[in-house]
Amino acid sequence: MKTPTDASPSDYAERALRLVDQQFIMTLATAASNQAWAAPVYYVFHTADFFFFSKPESTHIEQGLMNDQVGASIHPFAETWQGIRGIQMNGRITPVRPGMTAVRAIRAYLAKFPFVQEFFDEGQMLDLIGFSRRFRVKLYRFTPLRAYYLDNEVRFGFRTEVVLA
Repeated sequence: MKTPTDASPSDYAERALRLVDQQFIMTLATAASNQAWAAPVYYVFHTADFFFFSKPESTHIEQGLMNDQVGASIHPFAETWQGIRGIQMNGRITPVRPGMTAVRAIRAYLAKFPFVQEFFDEGQMLDLIGFSRRFRVKLYRFTPLRAYYLDNEVRFGFRTEVVLA
């Protein structure tokens, strides 16, 4: 097995994807009119995009849709500086329209978060309309334009660009 210091770029991309799959919360960072905002969201990573549900009137959605750039991060809990690792990204937020992309994203979301089904009555549709009616939310996509994997286990402040695909 390779040590952290002799890993290849593809090793770091694999580590990044493993971390994305293991975590559940992504923090979105937005800003508008000299006002910054950060919001944690449950996400599912599917077809190189991060899908999440939010209320259309929430600050991170309003600001995110106004701007071409949104920041995002994913990281596990760490008790020591050596344990700090994660993903830093910038990208765009867009609404997801009804169609096969939405169907596949919702299926992946329900597979990652099966407890969500407990909020629906038996036989109730678990689709965009069902989610919208039940929670007053819409499905959004965060598409990363740049992503960095950081890992203090490699060395303090280590960061390298990765492709999440």
